[in-house]
Order: sequence, then C-alpha cells, then structure tokens
Amino acid sequence: MIRPLIVQSDRTILLEVGSPGYAEARDAISPFAELEKSPEHVHTYRITPLSVWNAAATGLSGVEMLDALVRYSKYPVPRNVAREMETWIGRYGRVRLEAVNGSGMQLVSEDSVILAEVGANPMLRPYLLGEVEGGRLAVNPVYRGHVKQALIKIGYPVEDLAGYVTGGALELGLRETSLGGIPMSLRPYQSASVDAFWQNGSVRGGSGVVVLPCGAGKTVVGMGVMTKCRTKTLILTTHTIAVRQWRDELLDKTSLREDEVGEYTGDTKDVRSVTIATYQILTYRRSKTEAFLHFDLFRRNDWGLIVYDEVHLLPAPVFRITAEIQATRRLGLTATLVREDGKEEDVFTLIGPKRFDVPWKVLESQGWIATARCFEIRVPLPEHQRLEYALEDNRTKFRIASENQDKIAVVERLVARHAKDQVLVIGQYLDQLETLQKVLKTPLITGKTPNAVRSKLYDEFREGKLKLLLISKVGNFAVDLPDANVLIQVSGTYGSRQEEAQRLGRILRPKKGGETASFYTLVSQDTRDQEFAANRQLFLTEQGYSYRISDAHEIR
Repeated sequence: MIRPLIVQSDRTILLEVGSPGYAEARDAISPFAELEKSPEHVHTYRITPLSVWNAAATGLSGVEMLDALVRYSKYPVPRNVAREMETWIGRYGRVRLEAVNGSGMQLVSEDSVILAEVGANPMLRPYLLGEVEGGRLAVNPVYRGHVKQALIKIGYPVEDLAGYVTGGALELGLRETSLGGIPMSLRPYQSASVDAFWQNGSVRGGSGVVVLPCGAGKTVVGMGVMTKCRTKTLILTTHTIAVRQWRDELLDKTSLREDEVGEYTGDTKDVRSVTIATYQILTYRRSKTEAFLHFDLFRRNDWGLIVYDEVHLLPAPVFRITAEIQATRRLGLTATLVREDGKEEDVFTLIGPKRFDVPWKVLESQGWIATARCFEIRVPLPEHQRLEYALEDNRTKFRIASENQDKIAVVERLVARHAKDQVLVIGQYLDQLETLQKVLKTPLITGKTPNAVRSKLYDEFREGKLKLLLISKVGNFAVDLPDANVLIQVSGTYGSRQEEAQRLGRILRPKKGGETASFYTLVSQDTRDQEFAANRQLFLTEQGYSYRISDAHEIR
C-alpha cells in the first residue's frame, strides 16, 4: 500500500492529495486531527489536546488513533507525538465530577497526586469547599460549569457524572406518519446520534454535540432526543424564521399539540412546555452596562432539556448563563464545530463533548444528502480598480475585491446557465446585492426584510414559483429551502469556514430527481479575496469535497 502521510514531531500531519490512499487516510485521521491548510498537493493537519479529547468522547481509543497514524505513515511516527497523544488521552476523564448526598458535588480521582494538583490550582480554589479528603474534593455545585472550564484549561477535561434535574414531565413521541403524509422513522445515523447522546439515560450521556450536515435532519435528531427525555424543553435558534420552522416541524412530526409549543422572540413572548427562542432575544439589553432582560427564561419553566441549534454560533453571553445551568441536559446541533471566536473549548465543557459525527461524503454516498460539485471562479479586478486596490489597507482591499463589479456579469452568465434550476445568490455586502437585484430583476432578502415578507418569498421559492432569489448573510443558517440546487456565492465573511459549511448546506437536501447540486464561489483573482477563499475551503476539504477552479472567461 502506498502510504500518503508524514507525521512530524510538531504534531502536524502532511497528507499527499494525489496518493491513491488519500481518501482512506483522510477519513482515518480527521476524527482526531484538525485540518489547517489545504493547498493543491499536500494538506496539513494538526493533532491538539481538544481534537483528541473530542475523539475520545465519541468512543475512539488511543490505540485506534495511533494505529491510524502508523497504518498510513510513510515513516515511523515520532515518539514524542505518540507519547503526547497517550498523555492527553490518559488525562481525559482522570478527574470526575460526581453528585453526593443529593445536593452536594465532588471532584473524584483515583490518582491522589492529580487531585492534590487540582486542589492547589488558583483557578479552581474559588469554587472548592475545603481540602482533599479520601480521594475526593468538595466543590460548590453553583459553580459546576466554572469548575469544568478551569479544569480543561489546566489540562484535565473532567468527566461530568453529577447527573441532571428531571425537569417538568412532557409526554411526546414521533408520529408514524407526519401530518404532511410522509412516513416517519429515524434514519440509521439519526438514531445512532440520538443513542450516542442519550447513553441509555445514564449520567454518562445527556450533554454534548451532534455534528451533521445541513439537510441531514438535525431537527429530527433534536426531536428524537426530546422523545427520550420526555421533559419540558427550551430550544434556542438563530432567528425568527428558524423558530417558526422548528415549530412547524414539531407539530408535523411529533405528537405535540399547538398549545404545548410556544414562541419567544421579538414578536411574541409565549412560554409553553416546549418553547423556541432566538439567541438575539436572549442577548438583548438596553445598554452594555445593563443586565440581559430575558435571561430569566432559562429558569422560568422547569426545563429538563435545552437544545442549542447552530451551536457554533452560540453568543458569549449564552455561554455564561449555560455555565450556571449545568444540571440541565444540553444538546448542541451543528454542521461544524469550527468557531471563528476560538471558543471550541467552551462548547466542549459547557454544552458537552462531540457525541456523534459523520463525514458529509459518507451521507452523500448513501443518498441522504445531495451530491454536490464545487467550483471556484476567479474574476480579475477591472484595470481601473487595480491601483486603488494596491494603495489601500488590508480591510479595504478585501472589500474592494469582494465587491469586484466584474463579478456581476459572471453571475448573469451562471444564472442563464441554470435557468431551469432553483438558484440562490448569496453575498456579504448590501450594495453589491442591490446592484445584482437591479440587474437580475429578482427579490432580495436582507436583515431589514420583514419576517412576513421573508416567509412569503421563501414559500414562493419552495413552491417553484420563484426560480431565483438573492439573500444576504441572513440566509447562512437555519433556512429550509429543500429544492435549492444551485448556490452562487459572490462574497463572504473573510475566511469563515463555518459560513462555508452553512452555505453549502443550503443546497444539500436530497433532490426529487436525484440531480447534483452546484456550489459556485466567485473570487477576485490575486487579491485578499482569493487568499481568504483558500481558508474557507478548508471546511470543504475536511468533508471530502474538492474545487474545480475556472477563470471567468470560461463561463459561457
């Protein structure tokens, strides 16, 4: 077998893209290594403590991780890499958080030296009650989340076995047939993800993140978890349209009645047994010095489960309140664990570790999501803008390149090529989108578009009455447009991998005719736009997609 890996002593892994064993090796290492760079010929991964701990949380053993490196590496795996991985894996769960006497809580470890180290650490001292005694260290239950955050910072990710509150009882189940007449059952990977989270109702489950592609039915996974917990549930999502999509899905696919499902948004404040709220309303306050007005929602209705939709977008203030409600079961749903703010550790500690993940290309091969082709189209800057671009600072350079006026003609040609398809055109800058609206003579949805108008346009697009729709970054997440099969990205948020994941996900729902989806990214050639596009594409490389690169003049 030709071995495509080179494992280096700095814990980076070089993977040769042209090797016959590339795809197999990529799938073997991606559960425990993070992709850093993906140029044409050699991709660079890095092994980190968090990547190893997340893999361990899904059940992958240290032996399996090391075996993958040995199996695909051209050269012997450096001893220090194997040793560091063994050390990190050995630290996962060495300290446990356990309940005692009903309301108390203790840190427990079979290693008295580790417990002494933990007990003496100044980051933990404010949350401790007394000293180490009999292999146990009492902690203040109020600071359960803070204790977990401190422990991961000193290299001991705690296994939280302290259990959960039951929450208010709620009887619900999945329908055998949805109200829309579709037979209802969990797909195999959805059922596996529910079981991985639930862990038979034991204290080893009940918190964590399920990573699945957009279009793979994360909402249904949330419903599956709800039927296991059978408790009052708070669902947090990105915007009002997403709230209503969740509500419609719950009423269509579960036994919940309309009077059991409430909406908590800027429009409506209706707390029911299942309440769906936006992150925006929860983080609203009149000024930066005032309290968050709606945080009391977390404590108002005896919740037994909180679902964090699009957990990679969770705002920092919601992390803070989540640290205080660790006794409530917590499910995170996302297409990618990548966060642009670097708070992956907070997701791990406060929501929970990754419980389930499956490569997008695996679900594509099984027919659960659409096959997608990805294209990068390089558009030269107009001659009159080149000097202006050259003289500006980096931030302005990126905007000039992103709004390259010659992208407009390329979009026109692509729209004409896909005249019979359901096409979304998405961008970052409103001036650019408004220009496209005039040229293409089609509706535009932005953050200022009223929810009623958005819903009407989305409905028309779903029904095929509208074949082309322009959307700003509000279309990045939690918008259900199952028949969209072409997406043209004219500009984006710098090098955001999470945005790339969300945008590709807009066109991955399986198509009735089984046709292939097309994802186009327009970048200005030899500019900051092209540099950032390379970083955005890291996500697609992780998932097994590759880009075909074309020049603008090739698009006819």
